[in-house]
Amino acid sequence: MSREWQKMLQAARVCDQFYSCWQKKASLHQVEEETVSLTSPIIAGVDGSSDALDSLHQAQEAVQLFSVLHAAFGLRFYSLGLLKLAGNLLDFSGPLLLNLLVNFMESQQEPLSHGVLYALGLFAGSFLGALLRNQFSYEVNKVTLMARAAIISAIYRKALRVSSTSLTRFTMGEIVNFMSTDTSRLVNFCLSFHEVWSLPFQFGITLYLLYRQVGIAFLGGLALALLLVPINKVIANRIMMNNKEMLKHKDTRVKLMTEFLCGIRVIKFYAWERHFSTRINACRAKELQKLRAVKYLDAVCVYLWAALPVVVSIAIFITYVLLGHQLTATKVFTALALVGMLILPLNSFPWVLNGTLEAKVSLDRIQRFLELVDQDLEAYYALDSPSGTAAAVEIKCAAFSWAPVEEEGTREPLTRGTLQLHIENLSVRKGMLLGIVGKVGSGKSSLLAAITGELINSPLLPFTHFWRACRQGGQVYVCDLEQGFGLATQEPWIQFTTVRENILFGREYDARLYEEVVEACALSEDLNILPAGDQTEVGENGVTLSGGQKARIALARAVYQDKELYLLDDPLAAVDADVANHLMRKCILGVLKHKTRILCTHRTEFLEKADALLLVDNGRIVKTGTPADILPLVEAFPKFKNMDKSQKHKAPDEQGQEEAIETEAEESTQTNHLIHKEEEKKEGAVAFQVYKAYWLAVGSCLALSILFSLLLMQASRNISDWWLSHWISSISQRANTSAMVCSASPPSPELLLFSVVGLISPIQVLNTTPVPSSGSLDVNFYLIVYGSIAGANSLFTILRAFLFAYGTIRAATVIHNRLLQRILKATVTFFDTTPTGRILNRVSSDLYCVDDSLPFILNIFMANMYGLLGMLVIITYGLPWIVLVLLPLTALYFSIQRYYRRTSRELKRLYSVTLSPIYTHFSETLSGLSSIRAMRATQRFELENQLRLEQNQRCLFASNTAMQWLDIRLQMIGVAVVTAIAGIAIIQHQKRLGNPGLVGLALSYALSVTNLLSGLISSFTATETMMVSVERTEEYTTDIPMESQDKLVQVAADWPSQGLVDFQQVVLAYRAGLPNALNGVNFTVYPGEKVGIVGRTGSGKSTLFLALFRMLELKSGRILLDGVDSQLVGLEELRSRLAIIPQDPFLFSGSIRENLDPQGKRTDAELHEVLEQCHLRDAITQMGGLDSKLGERGKSLSVGQRQLVCLARALLTQAKVLCIDEATASVDQNTDQLLQQTIRQRFADKTVLTIAHRLNTILDSDRVLVMQAGRVAELDSPTRLSQKDGSLFQRLLHSGQQ
Repeated sequence: MSREWQKMLQAARVCDQFYSCWQKKASLHQVEEETVSLTSPIIAGVDGSSDALDSLHQAQEAVQLFSVLHAAFGLRFYSLGLLKLAGNLLDFSGPLLLNLLVNFMESQQEPLSHGVLYALGLFAGSFLGALLRNQFSYEVNKVTLMARAAIISAIYRKALRVSSTSLTRFTMGEIVNFMSTDTSRLVNFCLSFHEVWSLPFQFGITLYLLYRQVGIAFLGGLALALLLVPINKVIANRIMMNNKEMLKHKDTRVKLMTEFLCGIRVIKFYAWERHFSTRINACRAKELQKLRAVKYLDAVCVYLWAALPVVVSIAIFITYVLLGHQLTATKVFTALALVGMLILPLNSFPWVLNGTLEAKVSLDRIQRFLELVDQDLEAYYALDSPSGTAAAVEIKCAAFSWAPVEEEGTREPLTRGTLQLHIENLSVRKGMLLGIVGKVGSGKSSLLAAITGELINSPLLPFTHFWRACRQGGQVYVCDLEQGFGLATQEPWIQFTTVRENILFGREYDARLYEEVVEACALSEDLNILPAGDQTEVGENGVTLSGGQKARIALARAVYQDKELYLLDDPLAAVDADVANHLMRKCILGVLKHKTRILCTHRTEFLEKADALLLVDNGRIVKTGTPADILPLVEAFPKFKNMDKSQKHKAPDEQGQEEAIETEAEESTQTNHLIHKEEEKKEGAVAFQVYKAYWLAVGSCLALSILFSLLLMQASRNISDWWLSHWISSISQRANTSAMVCSASPPSPELLLFSVVGLISPIQVLNTTPVPSSGSLDVNFYLIVYGSIAGANSLFTILRAFLFAYGTIRAATVIHNRLLQRILKATVTFFDTTPTGRILNRVSSDLYCVDDSLPFILNIFMANMYGLLGMLVIITYGLPWIVLVLLPLTALYFSIQRYYRRTSRELKRLYSVTLSPIYTHFSETLSGLSSIRAMRATQRFELENQLRLEQNQRCLFASNTAMQWLDIRLQMIGVAVVTAIAGIAIIQHQKRLGNPGLVGLALSYALSVTNLLSGLISSFTATETMMVSVERTEEYTTDIPMESQDKLVQVAADWPSQGLVDFQQVVLAYRAGLPNALNGVNFTVYPGEKVGIVGRTGSGKSTLFLALFRMLELKSGRILLDGVDSQLVGLEELRSRLAIIPQDPFLFSGSIRENLDPQGKRTDAELHEVLEQCHLRDAITQMGGLDSKLGERGKSLSVGQRQLVCLARALLTQAKVLCIDEATASVDQNTDQLLQQTIRQRFADKTVLTIAHRLNTILDSDRVLVMQAGRVAELDSPTRLSQKDGSLFQRLLHSGQQ
């Protein structure tokens, strides 16, 4: 088998088969349309298979994914239907042979050999059926795996080839969804496809057999069953509606949670946890309200489902008796077994239909994606240079745009679609350095995109005569296209692997070249700092690196590719002046000096060495010339004047910033093994603690009553069956004495109970029939008892369903509240060491499990467990001897299921571990598409995707096969039980001991034993898997480090009234095991004083604020505010009495009013006044006043404006102590001066501590505090410090003025 798996399921083989089918389909279409497009040698790879999709530009739209799947895997898939058919037919042998066997036991005349034959028949039928079913599942699973591989790789392949302009129609999330959700829906449909025809088939045969048993009476039951279908449909629709609503609320809650986690530090600074927790709880309450509706409707569904067999069989028997027939043991049991078989198709059919519809929707979505236009480089580039010169790049009279043409009418143009690029003539000679300058948004990056072929060469021109002149000659020519480009994009794209892999990017390692590149890109020092050198894993999108490091690694990757043409989009932006100089000297003018280079940048001072410059404005080349001609013009651009000034001012503090980022990165990398500690996967079974925690969350009383109602339900169900068999035995014993038990008496009032169900007419007819009385009372009595037991059963069922729903919702509420409370009170350190995604996972998917999936599965598990117990009781009551067989089988069952569960758990874990790399790789590919295509690495990426897919497919195959392994063993246990019962029954019959009623009962139960056994295991395994979610939420509710919640001192309402801040011997470390960040800090700030805090990066400036706000607890020392030790004050009081303007402005979605004043304590007038002072009034009136919404994280404001909003908040708090952590980059000089002024006026009488990056902002403060290595180095007025020779402050000033 393993060899077959090697042959058939190798992802690559399957995909090749799939693509060859695709090509056949496409070529058929092409012949029809007579459009033959030659493949471009550039994207088509070496092997034929990847030409398949490229040659389809025109024919693309016509090829349907479904028809290709059908052609590729259809024959194999449809032929499995035969197995299914045979299995279905064998399923029916059970009830028929049961019928014959009970007949045999009732009659005294039939020879023994018949009985033995029936028993053997039962054995053979169930044995063969089991084998066929098992084989069928195994084969279907193989086909679905093949389809899955084909679909996933087709989506991936399409993403690599589609033109980026048409890709903008879908968000990245959507595209990743195609690969995950939509593909799995299609694959699930493959599993249920055969059900679509086999369910009606089973249904038909069952009805026919019922008709043979009870004649026309079966219509009574059928009518009832069919009545329930529309009711179920209505309920299902309501459930769907509520579910949608619930998911909406859930999304809002998760979005809020995301905002909360992103801004956690700021929220703690402002002491806003309570505000956020009320917002989140409000969302949660709405979500739970919908969940409650869903669960109660579900309970009704479950009730109908469980009560159906009983009610249907009652209806059938009553109709039968009322029609004037006599019930016999055979009839009753065969009918019961058949009704059981009817219920299954009836119930599963809606699900199958739903699955089919979902698959259809998913198929259409994927189809839409596969029909996007591909990049057609062949049509895009001219094959030879238009002017015949040996240029590296030439563009003649071309117009480019981002928006695809065909959508002009249908959709409003995309925002980028507004920019068009018109290039009348551009020629770049080989080996030159061409600089491109222009203000923000003038089309510099678009020009580079036009060269790499990511734009559309489009006829979207406002004036057509120019276009006509161009259309003939609108040509783009690039020398050496096959080789591709060295591209460094503006937002560096970093892969989730080691630094070295990022730079090599698929080329083999050449030590000399590698060293040279690393040195040229100024990465040597960074690599020494990183824990594992260039073998350090970079997080997703390079999260563990600073911005400057990312940019330099991306540049190094481009350089290492050793191409002829380099397109560099502002690689100097994120780095400080020294490094930029180094890159310019060693890299752009060094390693690359013989290559053609096109460089876009804002830092004009580096362009003096360029061979030529292009000045771009509004999508046109305004002027070309030497740097001497162009640079003065750039200076003259009004925009640039400030830019340049701020550039010069910024250079030193950008350096500071870059250093800041880097040391942060350093700090994080030192603790790298700490930070990205893998999520603990718990090994082995779920601990008993977890079940206990869930039990307690439901509440012990409630949990016990749920269990008790389950017991009552199961008992009443089994008793009703036993009553039937008792009734029948008594009938067959009396059959000899009274011949007239054929008809029923006038209906007793109790019988009218059922008359509602459409049995009214037969009853009226019967009133006229004269009836003998002896047996009639009897039948009446039995029917009434039977009916009341059934009624009780349905009562207990509904009780259980509602209790269960109530209990699980209660548990969900309790668990969420505990989790949220814990997360709100966690320390900042916890948020620093835990990636946001991991916490979000707990509050979204794990909670969804606890809300929804866990109760569903748990319900099934409990029902299965009780069902199995009930069955064992009945079987042993009917045939006590069976115990001899049951005991060894039970032992066997336990050992098998333990063995299976252990394996399956690990296989599932492996499956999910190998699944996420597929998605990460895919989303990474999407974000780096332009780089991958420009550097011609599409083939390698496709291969990587196939390797990852292969790994995952193997795990999935193994876990599916393990399931089949289990399945066949369980089926055999079932076969053994059935055969044993039949055998024992025959022996008892020979000894004249048998009670046909009880034997029939035992056998009809035993026929369903296999389903129960496998259901029990799979539901238990699933319950265990779901319990992991409870385990994970529990882990957070117990193990998170908490902030201390106690208040030891009650402070006055206006404390701190003076604003005296006193640090005494403060020692503090970020985490145990790290060096002290503050090491014995001593200083006092007097009321109303303005103090500037300066120092190199990592000297502990920001840590002072963290200590003051008690974000971190001190190791020793104290901080006094107005003489009160801050450690004794309650956290919320302490933080709300201090004001802070944090470095990164944090806004949350909601109105401006909420953002300024979440607690709603201020009047509108106050808010307007504050906005006026922060120069925001106009911007906000434009947006629509205080109640206008801000969008996620304040997207609708620029970064500078967000900074101003944060200042407005601080102004509102009227605190005596204000801490400012200055943000450098986001505000221009002008606004900055206004801000300083506002702060001086408004906080004249208050204590202000400012951490400064631009030294000029604190030159007018009362004193300057210089930090060095966690201690106070100098503290004096700025004038004295700047005059004092050799002072640190003097050195900082000089480095800032260069």
